[in-house]
Amino acid sequence: MVRQELKKLVVYSFFLAILLIPMLGFKTTTFEPGRAFKTLGVFVAILIFNFIVKMIRSHREPADAQKTPFTERMQEQINRLPKTYTLGGLIALAVIFPLLADNYMIDVGITCLIYVCLGLGLNIVVGLCGLLDLGYIAFYAVGAYTYSLLNLTFGLSFWSALPIGVVLGMIVGCIIGYPTLKMRGDYLAIVTLGFGEIVRLVLNNWDSLTAGPNGLFGMKRPVLYYPSFAEDGFAWASYYLKSLPALYYLIFIIAILVIIGVRRLDNSRIGRAWIAIREDEVAAELSGVPTTWIKLLAYALGAAFASVAGAFFAAKLSYTNPNFFLFMESCIVLCIVVLGGVGSIPGIVVAAFVLIAAPEVFRQLEGYRMLAFGAIMTIMMIIKPEGLIPASRRRRELHETNEIKPTD
Repeated sequence: MVRQELKKLVVYSFFLAILLIPMLGFKTTTFEPGRAFKTLGVFVAILIFNFIVKMIRSHREPADAQKTPFTERMQEQINRLPKTYTLGGLIALAVIFPLLADNYMIDVGITCLIYVCLGLGLNIVVGLCGLLDLGYIAFYAVGAYTYSLLNLTFGLSFWSALPIGVVLGMIVGCIIGYPTLKMRGDYLAIVTLGFGEIVRLVLNNWDSLTAGPNGLFGMKRPVLYYPSFAEDGFAWASYYLKSLPALYYLIFIIAILVIIGVRRLDNSRIGRAWIAIREDEVAAELSGVPTTWIKLLAYALGAAFASVAGAFFAAKLSYTNPNFFLFMESCIVLCIVVLGGVGSIPGIVVAAFVLIAAPEVFRQLEGYRMLAFGAIMTIMMIIKPEGLIPASRRRRELHETNEIKPTD
């Protein structure tokens, strides 16, 4: 046991040296050995501390091993609270957040809520239906450019262009999804990745329509209409959502509606059909599930939610550019789904705030942010592969027990 842990300590320290020393300026003229080895020493100290803790735990009394872990005890205490109180408290906290935060933090909150919508949309495709989509950000781009073009060309408002963007996003989702119906695994990932890059390159090179790499700008913000009673009589007044708090409340309402929609789909017959396809597509088809149409529906609905987020994103910035929709964005959304828990709505919401807000909070450590991002993802997949808040089905899959209970 001790020899095995010491071997791990040496190997991990060696790989940390390979990663950290080049990142901290491995150049013949400017390399600072003191800075590099100090940083490496901190990480090695953490590994040594972890080694000591493991040794102490391994030599505890057997009775201590039977105690309930701290995380399980906390989960039991949380589960005892009524869900209504928990949800009410979280919603109240989200509502008063703009009153307590500055504009920068409100902007970060808006970005987090946009990624909540994207993560929930991809959860339909990846989490429920089991289709690995690496080009999901293309639907986000379709929603953004649809609103931008309709607003700039025809003068349509945000609310008038939104359903058109949703329908167009669903059509593009079906177009991308249809050729992949017979593909699985790595082949499916490569094809969806290719489609995502095709959409980005079309937007980047179609200068006459999308203005190419210059992007489109000047779109109007969303507007709310409310009745006004003046001396002239009844009339409709308009209020443009230009301030960050107003935009925050709009995307918050959109995120709530997306959560409700995805939850209803998860608990419906369609959701059960998606899960059957994810578990065993051949068995699902033999059981009477129309796999072709059900998989196309997963692509279409996932694209619809992404289009809504894209339209809001374009309206918020009043500017859109193909460089906003790179492959890395698809990877981040996929990381949100996996880190939060595949098929878990609360987990995806929490993971979106962790992955988007945490780098902003630790912006002072700019040189180490991506290192920390990769380290967190690696540790999570090793320690808790089912995600932060796993779905009940996923938890049972990854923690199957082979114990045979005695029968009476």
